[in-house]
Amino acid sequence: MKAISPLIFFIIVYLATSIVAGDFYKVPITVAFMLTAIFAIAVSKGHFNNRIRKFNRGAGRKNLMTMLWIFVLAGAFANSAEKMGCVNSFVNLTLAIVPADTLLAGLFLASSLISLSIGTSVGTIVALTPIAVGIAGATGLSVPMLTGIVVGGSFFGDNLSFISDTTVVATQSQGCSMSDKFKTNIYIALPAALVVMFIYAIIGNNVTLPSEPQVDSILKIVPYLVVLIVAIVGVNVFIVLTIGILLTGLLNLIMPSINGEGELPLYAWFGNMGEGISNMGELIIVSLLAGGILELIRANGGIRYIINKVIHRIDSPRKAELSIATLVSLVDVCTANNTIAIITVSGIAKEISTRFNLAPQRVASILDTFSCIMQGIIPYGAQLLMAAALAHCNPLDIIPHLYYTYALLIMSLLSIALRFPRSKMA
Repeated sequence: MKAISPLIFFIIVYLATSIVAGDFYKVPITVAFMLTAIFAIAVSKGHFNNRIRKFNRGAGRKNLMTMLWIFVLAGAFANSAEKMGCVNSFVNLTLAIVPADTLLAGLFLASSLISLSIGTSVGTIVALTPIAVGIAGATGLSVPMLTGIVVGGSFFGDNLSFISDTTVVATQSQGCSMSDKFKTNIYIALPAALVVMFIYAIIGNNVTLPSEPQVDSILKIVPYLVVLIVAIVGVNVFIVLTIGILLTGLLNLIMPSINGEGELPLYAWFGNMGEGISNMGELIIVSLLAGGILELIRANGGIRYIINKVIHRIDSPRKAELSIATLVSLVDVCTANNTIAIITVSGIAKEISTRFNLAPQRVASILDTFSCIMQGIIPYGAQLLMAAALAHCNPLDIIPHLYYTYALLIMSLLSIALRFPRSKMA
């Protein structure tokens, strides 16, 4: 229990300070993570300097530093595009083309298809969240709700795409083909998506536009249009964001009037990028602190503790599947990375599946699906942190609006309870 005490401490601190503040969503999440980091270092084993080194190792791990680079580039591009009117122009064009009563369902469909094409939830969130925020502003709808639509759709593709890293890891670790895993997964994910599409269609039926949208300049649409096209093609997210940043700079030079009277285009562009990067400060701090805390939990045996607690009472195929789902979910909570969670659990999942004669494609589907579900809910995961930063809201504001994630969870649990779809052993 001591090994996972930092997680328990974080929950207690956040709930306690929220009750005192009187508002669950307004407590700075950075403060909760700072206090938890101090607690995690204090209760860890070994010499103090060794504890700090372990913390720093977690904060500086390779995949986390990659995410921080994406945060920086996303902040620079998003703010530059917003200040120059690119987002508003693209949103107005969307509103002019797409009927208002289909906007919510259309946004979910777009995020689902884009994520399916590019295989990454983060790339989809970076591309579509500013558009969702713009639509919310134009229609008077809730920003967290529209942001939740994008986040939910982004995990549809992340869970199913053939080029998603979670799909690759899950199938390789269990020794099944991607097509077999997809065929198993689609029976779970597609019904959840269709139900959510229907809900969004009903909610969106009352959406109206206060005025006729006007696109002031076609040129302003170019940066976002190019970014979306390049992302759908499957280009690396670093290259996508860099292209977007360069296009906003070029637009600055072509249309210097967008910066106001007397302001140099290059200076304005640099200022917009700098402001966008600064806006990502809280996101970066939380990511670093979470990385360090989770490494201490891992080093102190927290993940092994969870695994041992879950697996010792397995006595049937249904419980075996539920234990695999529980393991990958809890490990994702401890690592805030669904790919790493799958890698961590894949070995024990393989042993469980062999013992209870579970089909490899079904185990791969469970690993991928439940890791994506949990990754889409935890407020310190890269996806919700990125979405919240781009939408200028608290990650906890978005969580109640993740309809697809909850629908996928219900479908996945029903799949285990009823043991469908039936999968043949390879």
